[in-house]
Amino acid sequence: MEITSVGIVGAGQMGNGIAHVFAQAGFEVLMTDISGDALSRAMKLIERNMARQVSREKITQDAMDAAMARIATTTTLTDLGACDLIIEAATERETVKQAIFEDLVPHLQPHTILTSNTSSISITRLATRTDRPERFMGFHFMNPVPVMQLVELIRGIATDEATYKTLLGVVEKLGKTAASAEDFPAFIVNRILVPMINEAVYTLYEGVGSVESIDRSLKLGANHPMGPLELADFIGLDTCLAIMNVLHDGLADTKYRPCPLLVKYVEAGWLGRKTQRGFYDYRGDTPVPTR
Repeated sequence: MEITSVGIVGAGQMGNGIAHVFAQAGFEVLMTDISGDALSRAMKLIERNMARQVSREKITQDAMDAAMARIATTTTLTDLGACDLIIEAATERETVKQAIFEDLVPHLQPHTILTSNTSSISITRLATRTDRPERFMGFHFMNPVPVMQLVELIRGIATDEATYKTLLGVVEKLGKTAASAEDFPAFIVNRILVPMINEAVYTLYEGVGSVESIDRSLKLGANHPMGPLELADFIGLDTCLAIMNVLHDGLADTKYRPCPLLVKYVEAGWLGRKTQRGFYDYRGDTPVPTR
């Protein structure tokens, strides 16, 4: 089936990036959020990011204007029912995602494909809250979406081949690369990445190294573009903790136990860049380690 219209649930960090790339690729985009202010901020951010692409001669001004014109917003979730493809990019809490899909189902077209941008939650389980588990998939973009090349495609146990092939075609149209993952906790990227971050937090917790020395060691010793604690702040410490909890609960292996220091930072509301404090304090001109 041909996908021409895309509904995006959530106007946060991931949702606005997904809207950006779909609009640039020629899709009609309808983005929703419970907050009108969040939608306004998302549109301004998309415009700013596209303007940066124009200034770097990645795209033309005409292409930017056309892409921006393809994005519409609404605070009414059910307006997305007419779209060919819906991508849920709400907060990484299963109960929230389940409620969204249950609210959407009565308003969908028979052909609509439902997907979730979840970074760790069971696709098979989410699909059971819908009337179309065969047309339900995990569609996991990496952050920041306009920059990162990879999209993880995760089939639930009931996902049919036609749905998979349709989304494979969508990824190609976006100019990105797909990696197929089985539906096990955290899939591929986060199954490997987030335990590494958790181990870096343990290294800090146990006093093996400071924030600065841990990040410097991985950047210069393993050639990582960003240190693991800096990366955790970029992802969001609440998201890192949520993924570790999914791994720990889903695989029942103590090696996935979240570090108590990561839990403490989340309890303090120090979630990284989005709250201005995490393993670094971002309130000044340059980030300063908090430990």
